Parts: sequence; structure tokens; C-alpha cells
Amino acid sequence: MEIFQWPHLNLLFSSMLIVVVLAADPYSDALLSFKSEIIDPFHILDDWLEPNSGNPSGKVHACSWSGVKCNNSSTIVIGLNLSTKKLAGKLPGKQFSVFTELVELNISQNSFSGEIPIEIFNLTNLRSLDISRNNFSGHFPGGVTGLQNLVVLDAFSNSFSGPLPVELSKLEFLKVLNLAGSYFSGPIPSAYGFFKRLEFLHLAGNFISGNIPPELGNLQTVTHMEIGYNSYEGNIPRQLGNMSELQYLDIAGSNLSGSIPKQLSNLTKLQSLFLFRNQLTGLIPWEFSRILALTNLDLSDNFISGPIPESFAELKNLRLLSLMYNEMNGTVPDGIAELPSLDTLFIWNNFFTGSLPRNLGKNSKLRWLDVSINSFIGSIPPHICAGGELFKLIMFSNKFTGNLSPLSNCSSLVRIRLEDNSFSGEIPLTLSHLPDVSYIDLSRNKFTGGIPSDISQASKLQYFNVSNNPELGGVIPEETWSLPLLQNFSASSCNISGNLPPFKSCKSMLAVELQKNNMSGVVPKSVSHCQALEIINLASNQLDGHIPDELASLPALSVVDLSHNNFSGSIPAEFGKSTNLLLLNVSYNDISGAIPSEKVLQSMGRSAYVGNRELCGAPLRSCSASMSIFGSKGTGKLRLVLLLSAGVTILIAALLFWLVYLRKGNKGQWKMESFIGLPQFTANDVLRSFSSADSMEELPPLSAAVCKAVLPTGITVLVKKIEWEPKRMKVAIEFITQMGNARHRNLIRLLGFCYNNHMAYMLYDYLPNGNLAEKVTMPRDWSTKCRIITGIARGLCFLHHDCNPAISHGDLNSSTIVFDDNFEPRLADFGFKYLIELIKGRSSEAIKDELYMDIYRFGEIILEILTNGRLINGGEIVQSKPQDVVLREMYSENEATDDSTNSLQDEIKQVVDVSLLCTRSRPADRPSMKDALKLLSGLKGQGKQ
Repeated sequence: MEIFQWPHLNLLFSSMLIVVVLAADPYSDALLSFKSEIIDPFHILDDWLEPNSGNPSGKVHACSWSGVKCNNSSTIVIGLNLSTKKLAGKLPGKQFSVFTELVELNISQNSFSGEIPIEIFNLTNLRSLDISRNNFSGHFPGGVTGLQNLVVLDAFSNSFSGPLPVELSKLEFLKVLNLAGSYFSGPIPSAYGFFKRLEFLHLAGNFISGNIPPELGNLQTVTHMEIGYNSYEGNIPRQLGNMSELQYLDIAGSNLSGSIPKQLSNLTKLQSLFLFRNQLTGLIPWEFSRILALTNLDLSDNFISGPIPESFAELKNLRLLSLMYNEMNGTVPDGIAELPSLDTLFIWNNFFTGSLPRNLGKNSKLRWLDVSINSFIGSIPPHICAGGELFKLIMFSNKFTGNLSPLSNCSSLVRIRLEDNSFSGEIPLTLSHLPDVSYIDLSRNKFTGGIPSDISQASKLQYFNVSNNPELGGVIPEETWSLPLLQNFSASSCNISGNLPPFKSCKSMLAVELQKNNMSGVVPKSVSHCQALEIINLASNQLDGHIPDELASLPALSVVDLSHNNFSGSIPAEFGKSTNLLLLNVSYNDISGAIPSEKVLQSMGRSAYVGNRELCGAPLRSCSASMSIFGSKGTGKLRLVLLLSAGVTILIAALLFWLVYLRKGNKGQWKMESFIGLPQFTANDVLRSFSSADSMEELPPLSAAVCKAVLPTGITVLVKKIEWEPKRMKVAIEFITQMGNARHRNLIRLLGFCYNNHMAYMLYDYLPNGNLAEKVTMPRDWSTKCRIITGIARGLCFLHHDCNPAISHGDLNSSTIVFDDNFEPRLADFGFKYLIELIKGRSSEAIKDELYMDIYRFGEIILEILTNGRLINGGEIVQSKPQDVVLREMYSENEATDDSTNSLQDEIKQVVDVSLLCTRSRPADRPSMKDALKLLSGLKGQGKQ
């Protein structure tokens, strides 16, 4: 029988075999399909490749791929870990039907978006699901009960919204539940109190509201619970005291009110309790002494009253005790000093009195002590540094006395703030023995004996302030300016004598303040080494010689006050070339010649130059007029006539003023307070300068209404009128003084104020160059927009972080952002809203909310600038849109839509991201202005010009 050959049948059979073999590896096919549907911009999954040949062994080809975990025989995929692989896109779901044996799925720390695919809930063997740190949104989908074996669910830091998923409570094996950092809203389901095995519960940082359900007290297995940074109503449920295994409890920043329930003392295993930043009232329960395991207790930023419980002496494991920003009083119990583990004690901004415990620091390794802004008396505890680890000692604004001998061998100190007390004696700090000290403020005390001679040995020192120690005396040590990191040196009003030492090396120096001393000699030409110097104040000394050109040539110089000295010669022309100079004051010296004609110098006004008899030129009298009147022969009679005429004119003006003053009624004696940049006018000088006394009286009180006035020396100012009750005058003056001392290149200067018992006139710099509201619609290049945005950010950052206490702007909008001659933005009206609240006697607690609101409004200002005024108050609008839509709009508005503008697009995205962060609806989710400024750093501002 003849046998036929069918080669085509053999080929068909071989093909079928290959298909069967490949079909036996569905895992690899599913993963390749998964890869094709997501975004992998950095090609992290490039090793996920189709097999070159069949799979006769039956093993899963994908077992060798990154992130894939298989069983021992490599036949089943049991784990998928794609964490931190920079993946993006919408997470596909259909492929998950293949992975029936999957035990672990981790896609955390990527950029996946959209909704969670419900197919994940068919993975019935899954024990761990980690989708944290992505951008998943929408409601958490139903069907999660399909994950009947789930032990860990981590969805931290996403954008989920809607209610918390109730059905999670039916997962009987669940031990870890993390839904923190999204936008979940509504109340915590009471069903969450019925988890059977839950050990870790984290719901913080959402929009959760309502009452905390008392059913949470049923969670007998939970050891760690964080549910803070939400907006609850009502009190802390006393039933939480039934959570017998709890070791960590955080309900901070949650709008809770009422008193702290004493039942929390039943949590005998509790190690950390954080209830700060709420509205809790009443006393701290003395029963807390039963929580012997307690290590960290933070009850700060509430309205808690009463003393520190004496029973706290039983908390032998306590390391952190933070009670700052409350309304507590009484003395600090001696038992606190006996706690062997205490390393951090924060009790600042309360009403504590008495002395600190004598043994504080003796029995523990104390690291950080802050008792500032209280009414403590007595001296520094003698054993404060005994533990050898104290690195921050903050005691300012109290009534401490005595000397600093307890600090003489405190070599661990990094930060020392003892200002505004009554310390006396010599400064015993051996700075050569303080290798790490970076900040020293001893101002407003009664020290004597001069500045420590070895200050140059403190190689890490950045800030040094001994101002307003009237009897300090001594000289500036010779090597002071050689400190490599020193930025601020302040020793004003200290009766210091001698010469300025040479500026040998001062590359980091930003500010030198030595006004109101008895220093003599010249300004060394070596000041040229201080290339970063921004502020130098040498006013009211006995310095002489010429003003060195080297000083005038410093590129960063913004404030120079040399007034009330004996300087001679001419004003260096280099001052006129400065692009950063805000204030130059050379008044009351022996300077002669013509004032350089540059606009920046003439804009200082007459007050910057008066008191120099031989100085002429705008804004003083013209030099030619000066020569013709005072330089020709036979001018004695003319000079006498002029002087007599001037005297008669002044007398008549004074009489007229007093007639007007008496007609309006005496509201108390007028007084005048001047800040840097305004000559020492009297109140009468200022009142006579108003264009019309009637118009000033008609300004509405407590408003932003302004009137322009020209002061006697020719300086033009804006004047705000405010009125107050006599009993509110003191607190108002204190805050106005703080406003006046706030000096920054991006702030309008408050030059001074004239006041009596019932009203005040506040004098501000007059900048006639318009505000942002008037100019925002004008097309601007990207670099200009960047400069405006970062300038506003710097001004706000200074108010929030460099003023102590912080100053809120309170009314930040495009109308309160004005421009100087260099088109640099300046913040106007800062602090004025808060001043009005103080005058009206309202709670100063509003300051915290105002700081948050400043940040929100800054985010909206960014949007207004980026859209050339199209988006005003646009925070809610951009938060409601997908981010990619917002970015496309901003790219279009700023001509960054083509491929050649990638770097510009990157910068626009960077700025938009800051705006989106600042306009988050929950204040606690917004960055601080310091962080916002950091996020804006690195902008090159380069784009289409």
C-alpha cells in the first residue's frame, strides 16, 4: 500500500502545537496586554518582552520579569509589585481575570489616575492591596467584599471622593486600613467600629465631617489610629477609652471641641497621644498619670486652661510634652524636672508664672526647651545643660533675671533665644566651646561687659543679636566679620565704642545693625568684601570720613542708614547705579556737594538728605540757587531777611494750626513714632503737612481709605486714618510698631504714625506706579510674570516666617499689590485687617485662619497673573477641573503650545502646581509660604520675550 506524504498537514500540526504551548502562558499574555494599555514614560518595563519560542516546560515566561513574583515552580503568578516605577495612565482591569491566585498587588507610588477597576475585586485570594500614592479619583467602587481574604488595604494619598466605603467593615481578616490623604467626605461610618481583626486605622487628611462615632471604642484589636486633619463636630467620644490595645492615637487638626475625656486614661498601653490644633477646652485630666507607657503627649494649639497636673510626675517614659499655644497658667510642677526620659518641653505662649523647676535638665537628657511668651521669673535652672544634649533653648519674652552662668559649658547648643527679659551681668558664653551654635539672640536685656571677644570662634554662627542692652559697652571684636556663615549682626543701642573692625571676610553677611552707639572712625573700604550685604545701619554714632565708594558699589544693598554721624565729602555716585536700593539716609552729617541726579536717589525724598548744610540738588534746593544766595558778596543782609521771613512764616503757620486744632477739640496729646526711612519729625510737623485738616478728619475710620500728604522735607506719603477707644490704644500701637519694623523689598514701608488717645494717622511710602489690578491685563513675557509671582511669594514668606509673631496680610488681592520704579511688586495694606480686629477687641486667634487664607489668595493671584486677568478668584474653578485641562489652558495663555517650548511648559507646570496646592479647600493641606517659595525656586523665567 502506498503511503502518501502530506507536508502541509505536518506544518498545520506544528502550528497548532505552538499555539497550544503559547496559550498555556496566559499570565504573560495578560501582562503584555496590561503593559500596552498603561503609560511607561521611562521604559521601566522594557524587560517585559514576548517570548521568542514556545514554552514546553509549562513555566510562566513572565516570572523573570521585573515586579512579577511566581510560586516555586514558576507556574503561577502570585505577586505583582510595580511600586515606584513611574507608571501612569488609567489602570486597566480586564487582565486581572487571569490572576486568580494573586496574593499581593502593589502599584503604589506611581501616577495612575481615573477610577479603580472593579475587576480587582474578583481577586479572591488577594491578601495585600497597595494602591497608595497615586491619583485615583471618583468614589471608591462597590464590590470590595469580594476580597474576602484581604489583610492589608493601603489607599493612602489619592484623590478619592464621596463617602467612606461602608462595606469594608465586612472584611473579617482585614488588619490594615489606610484611606488617608484623599477627599473622602461625610461621617465615619459607625460600622467601622465592628472590624474583628483591625490593628491599623488611618483616615487622616480627608474632608470627613460629623461626629466621631462612639462605636470606634469597640475596636479592641486596633493599636494605631490616625483620624485627624478632618473637620469633625462635637467632642472626643469617651468610648475611645475602651480601645484597650491602642498605642498610638492622633486626632489633631480636627475642629474638636469640649474637654478631654478622662476615660482616655484607661488606654494604659498608649504611647503617643496627639490632640493638637483643635478647640479643646477645660483642664488636662489628672488621670492621665495612669498612662504609664505614654511617651509623646501633644495637646498644643487649643484653649486648654489650668495648670500642668502635678500627677504628670508619674509619667516616667514621657519624652515629648507639648502644651504650647493654650491658655494654661500656674507654675511648672517640680515633678516635671524629675522625669528621666524628658527631652522636649514646649510650653510657650501660655500664662505660666513662677520659676522653672530648679532641677530641670538634671535628671534627663533635655534636648529642646521652649518656654517663651509667658510670665516666668527667676533664673535659668543651674543644671539645664547637665544632660549634654540641649541644642535649642528658647526663653524669650518673659521676666527672667540673673546671669547666664548655667550656659557657660553648654557645648551642644545650636539655637539660643533669650531676648526680651531682664538678664544681666556679663555674657559668659565661651563661643569657642559652642562649635555648632548658629543663632544667638540676647537683645532687650541688661547685659554688661561687651560682646564676647571669641565670637569669631563660633564658626557656624549665622545670626547674632545683642541690641537694646544699653549698658553692654565694649567694642566690636576684631575678627567678627571673618565668620564664614554670619548673615545678621545686630548690636544697636548697646553703648558700643571704638572703630568698625575691617571686613576681612564677610561673604555671607546680609545685615549689619549698629545704630545708636558711640562708635567712631571710618567705614573700612574692606566692606567691599561683603558682596551679599543688603542692610547696613550705622545711624546715630560718631563715624566720620568719606562714605566709601566700596560701600555704594555693593550689588545687593537695599537699606543704608548713615544718618546722625559726622560723615563728610560727597555722596558716592555708585549709589545711583543700584537696582536694589530701597532706602538711603545720610541726613544730619557734614556731607557736601551735589546729590547725584539718578532717579533712585531723588526718590528717597528730602528726609534722606536734610541736616547737611552744604548739600544741594534735588530733592533739596538747587545747587545754582544755593550759590547765588549764599555764595555772593554782600549776602549777610539778604540772609538775615530770609531768616526773619521764614521765622514769621513758621510762627503764622503754627498759630493757624493751633487755631484749627483747638476748633476741632483736643483728643489728647499728639505723639509721633518714626521707623527707619523717616526723619525724626514731631507730631506737629506731620499734622501741619496734611493737605487739609478737614479732609483728614473726614476719612472714614477703620478703613483702607487713604489721603496723600507732603511732609516738611518734601517726602510724599500715603496716610491711613484709624480710630480707637483709649483702652485699645496700647495693643494697637504694639502691632503698628511690629508692622513698621517689617522691612522687606517686597513690602510697602510703614514709615511712621502720628497718634493720640483716640486716633492715629499711619504714614506709608507713596508709590505712584499703579497696582496689579490695573496692569494684569497687559501682555507680559514669562520672565516678568515669574518675577512678579516670586516677589509676592517672598513678601508673604517674610510676613509669615520672618516676623515674630507672624503677620497675616489679611487682604491680599491684585489691588493691594503695587509696583515700584523697577516694576518690583510690593505688598500694601499688610496687617491692616488684623489691626482693625485688634482695635475692635476681637480674638487674636483669627491670625491662624488668616495665614491660611493668605496662602489661598496667593494661589489665586498666580492664576490671575498666568491668565492675564481672566481668572479672578479662580481657586474653586481650577480645583474642579482635571489637571491636564488646566495645564492646556495655561500653556495656551502663555504661548507654550508648540514642541519648542518644553522648558517653558515645565516652568508653567511648576507654577500651576504651586497654585493648585495653595488653593486646596482644606487649609491644613496647603503648603506654608516657605514651602511654596521653595517650590518656586529654580524658575529661570525664560520663554518667548
